[in-house]
Amino acid sequence: MSLNFADKAIQFFSELKPPGRLPPGVQPLFPHKDPAIQLLIRQFFKRFYGGDQPRVMLIGINPGRLGAGITGINFTAPKQLEANCGISHDLGDSSELSAEFIYEVITAFGGPLAFYQQFYLGSVSPIGFIKAGRNLNYYDDPLLLERIRPYAVKQISKQLDFGIKKSAAICIGGDKNLRFLKSVNDEFNFFEELRVVPHPRFILQYRRSKKEEFIQQYLKELLYCIKK
Repeated sequence: MSLNFADKAIQFFSELKPPGRLPPGVQPLFPHKDPAIQLLIRQFFKRFYGGDQPRVMLIGINPGRLGAGITGINFTAPKQLEANCGISHDLGDSSELSAEFIYEVITAFGGPLAFYQQFYLGSVSPIGFIKAGRNLNYYDDPLLLERIRPYAVKQISKQLDFGIKKSAAICIGGDKNLRFLKSVNDEFNFFEELRVVPHPRFILQYRRSKKEEFIQQYLKELLYCIKK
């Protein structure tokens, strides 16, 4: 019996392990080992990823401690998991800026059912990191950046097998995340084209007054990639 998109994603996250040899002081955000989180991940993918419809991949940086670092679901904090996705849990109601903006985009697109039939939210590293109790982006520690590359390549490659469209993908976050992804894509040819949108946290922290314009920018890129 062949596995569909949801089955492959559930299997991927059930087998996921953190990268080895993390730099001193860096700890992984790894909720996936918890059976309760595995159940939520299963519910999420069974609800939104039925069938074999190819999805466009959006690729962020890595999970944060108040979002996917708790739920195990990219760009989905506990608040959005229940309020937007309708999946009840006992994880509290924490949120994060990235999840808040992404779910505004999802709502503008037509809601989670419509969005997830077309798109898959991923990250360079499906595992997040903290240092001294604070979120750490993979590229903010030189040693972590060096060591994450083979791990990221392996994890992206595995996720492509879910049923990801190769014609175009969207990098969430310009500058450092884009440079890393372009370098990897130039070497491994994961995608024919790599588009880019500003990171949600940047938008809500520094450009909140122009939020609606950025939502429209996201929607434009989403529609471009569907048609690509």
